[in-house]
Amino acid sequence: MANLHNANIAHAAAESAHQHDAEGTAQSLNDFFASVEGRAYQMAKLATKSHAEALDVVQEAMIKLATNYADKSASEWAPLFQTILQREIIQSHRRQQRQHRWFWQKRGYQEDELQEEDPIDLAESDESEMPDSVWQRTQDIEAVMHAVEQLSIRQQQAFLLRSWEGFDVETTANIMQCSSGSVKTHYSRAVRELRKQLMHMQHEYSQ
Repeated sequence: MANLHNANIAHAAAESAHQHDAEGTAQSLNDFFASVEGRAYQMAKLATKSHAEALDVVQEAMIKLATNYADKSASEWAPLFQTILQREIIQSHRRQQRQHRWFWQKRGYQEDELQEEDPIDLAESDESEMPDSVWQRTQDIEAVMHAVEQLSIRQQQAFLLRSWEGFDVETTANIMQCSSGSVKTHYSRAVRELRKQLMHMQHEYSQ
């Protein structure tokens, strides 16, 4: 996959560095983008199910970070970038849902048949699984990614931010702009669903 931090993003980084008189900021930002772009693209692709849309989402997040937060310390960029990225993913997801709803309403479906997922309730969660344990239990990364793709958008976010990016519950909650309880519930439900799907896949493979 080609580098996502293209000339426009590099220009934004350079402009921001100049404005803040921060020596080396542009290069530091480019190094940061190079370190996160692959995982960011995969996150966006899983959520949008579109290569082109995923590229747009990631590039928009990079440009906004470079434009608005280049003066922050490098240690702050990862959670800031993920906050922007997840917001862009949600906005893209909502656009797709509106288009989907319009498409089916044109064909006579009622709006109440196309409701979005109900807001998460703060049910007691099961955090007994370590964040990376699902990855460790299977060598078939494609199977895992396919299973993650079937999760709801919020479950995807909670699972990937916790297990892939390694953020703790509090940081994940700040990125997702929800409570820690919601993160735990989304994550727990994601792990249960992934476990069920992977066990089903393993059963099929063994036959």
